[in-house]
Amino acid sequence: MHLFFPRREGLSGAASAEFLIDVHQRQPDSPRKGSESFVMRPTVNDIAREAGVSLATVDRVLNARPGVREKTIKAVNDAIARLGYVRDLTAANLARSRSYRMAAVLPDTESQFVQSLAQALTDAGQVAATTRIELNLLRFPPEDPHALAALLSRLPDSGYAGVALMAPETPVVRDAVRALRARGLPVVALVSDLPNTGRDHFIGIDNRAAGRTAGVLMGRFLGGGPGQVLVLGSSLLARDMVERRRGFDEVMLRDFPGIEVLQSLETHGSGRTLRQVVTEMLANVPDARGIYAMGDGLRALTQALEELGLSGKLTVICHELTPHARKALEGGEITAVITQNLGHLARSTLRVLRAKADNLPLDAGQEQIRIEIVLRENLPPRPDVSLDSDTDTTEAAA
Repeated sequence: MHLFFPRREGLSGAASAEFLIDVHQRQPDSPRKGSESFVMRPTVNDIAREAGVSLATVDRVLNARPGVREKTIKAVNDAIARLGYVRDLTAANLARSRSYRMAAVLPDTESQFVQSLAQALTDAGQVAATTRIELNLLRFPPEDPHALAALLSRLPDSGYAGVALMAPETPVVRDAVRALRARGLPVVALVSDLPNTGRDHFIGIDNRAAGRTAGVLMGRFLGGGPGQVLVLGSSLLARDMVERRRGFDEVMLRDFPGIEVLQSLETHGSGRTLRQVVTEMLANVPDARGIYAMGDGLRALTQALEELGLSGKLTVICHELTPHARKALEGGEITAVITQNLGHLARSTLRVLRAKADNLPLDAGQEQIRIEIVLRENLPPRPDVSLDSDTDTTEAAA
């Protein structure tokens, strides 16, 4: 193709000559003064030519479609490496009008932490909608793994590209997650890991390190002992509870042998159960000086301590900066909170799910969720939207 420019009146010499420009001619790589060189990026046509295959074969390899021999896949990937080809997935997805439908599966509970996590995921999903990501929140009965398994089994046929799951690792859940992975659906574990399910990634803090952190805080606040410490957990089937207790015990046994840590008390997320077991234990453990609350139930715990006349008299270490935890810190009812940034966790969830759906590597540093220690003296500003309410029932776990 050529462009023709006719002679213009009023010009003379070389500037007045008729001339042609070949727009298909590749310009030289040598730069003009003050400019950068022009380098052609490799294309799929270059890959096909280098590997000696068709464009259709290159497309199948790039999109991990079946029907390509291993030898051919290797030839295409080798050509990509030699040419330094970097795929523009944003442009490719836009050209194909591809969107990503993701599911976040959470327990259907009144826990303020779960409510806060759901809100953070909703906020992240609204922002991510501009990048063609649709996030749906799905709930399951927290004590019914069979209902959860049935919910998960329906996802592959509902157009989902990835699943984020917060649930205890039971045999039924392990089988359900493995079934999703067998059908090519990426699964990431949220907050509590599912290491034996074949999940793709875990998003959350290092819960064993969080337990060790709680041990250091408890031991130092108690001055090394003597005394006894109660440990509360909502479910000992949950991996985060198990790892927190393990880390807590490691530090207490090693660094604070003068403090006796009692057995874990399981509450199953019930405020009534928590108040009952705490009341009974404190009546029979007169030397109790501290309580480590590994999971939900802070509202019921502070109510029980107030009823027993012990509010503010025990060292209480808990997890997650919920609205009630903030109020309890401000009032001196609890000592410290070990928490994580839920906004970071929610955004990381969507980034990881999309990367897994596109078979792209992760930035490990960007997706690391860090442990934070909050005291009354370093409370962050109160968020605009509070999930705390005077109308919450006493059964609700904080």
